[in-house]
Amino acid sequence: MKKAAFVTIIGRPSVGKSTLLNRLCGEKVAIVSNVPQTTRNAIRGIINREEGQLVFVDTPGRHTSQKKMNKKLMEVSERALTDSDLVLYVLDASRAPGEEEEEIVELIKPLAEKLIIAVNKIDIPASDINLIKNYINLHFQINSSVPQTESPACPRVNSFVHLISANSGEGIDELLNALFAMAPEGQPLYDSEYYTDQETGFRIAEIIRGQAINRLRQELPHSLYVDVADMEFKEEGSGGQDSRLWVRAFIIVERESQKGMVVGKGGAMIKAIRLGALKDLKRIFDWKIDLDLRVKTAKDWRHNDHTLNKLIK
Repeated sequence: MKKAAFVTIIGRPSVGKSTLLNRLCGEKVAIVSNVPQTTRNAIRGIINREEGQLVFVDTPGRHTSQKKMNKKLMEVSERALTDSDLVLYVLDASRAPGEEEEEIVELIKPLAEKLIIAVNKIDIPASDINLIKNYINLHFQINSSVPQTESPACPRVNSFVHLISANSGEGIDELLNALFAMAPEGQPLYDSEYYTDQETGFRIAEIIRGQAINRLRQELPHSLYVDVADMEFKEEGSGGQDSRLWVRAFIIVERESQKGMVVGKGGAMIKAIRLGALKDLKRIFDWKIDLDLRVKTAKDWRHNDHTLNKLIK
């Protein structure tokens, strides 16, 4: 019988969840940035193997904040946990656990029976694997090393702790084998050619946003989003071999003063964002893409419920 499962990936901001998702799927499913909380939605990546199918759901990094946007992000991850068959908890070997880690642990303790733990970034010189292992053992009973009695304060996890590097691929095969072993029996949820279920417009917007975030760095990390306002597909050439997708998209910022940062001197920044996005999109889609990219302002959009409900799902 085939295996099938939804697997929610959870962890602190910048532990490498999106890099891990891309590594697992072998494709660029989620945008990756050094800026914390780059992920704003539950991003799905799909793996098909002989054993069956795993659908991974990358969630926003768990971050302690009372801001309206952060609360919406936390709702996304909590909803994904509720709907999942398995939970993949990712820790960062190069950072000591803190308050945010404690919050995540308390959130996932009731889900220990379907939990798999992975310690990422073991290839980084600053990593302290023993520190992270000791932290895990403080909160969970791991496989054969468990004490005789189990308590809610220290629930049992039916899996080893997996040491991985999402960047190099070390330990990924072993992690996948463990996930498939724990997955319940079931029929595939998607056809075998799918590696994500994201709609075209969403993928294009995320690629553009990733380019903007990585180029603007600290100036505007959370003050922008991308709105794909219009798309038109044109089949050209024999059998549609020269088909084109025309896209008009807007990078939305909160204040007029921020528009100049996105445009750059002589339009250099927005040109670089556009060309970088087109390069990424060329690797993803078979069609040629014409991208009309502009900038506009939506004042204080991060405090607008209508905008947040549209963006964060």
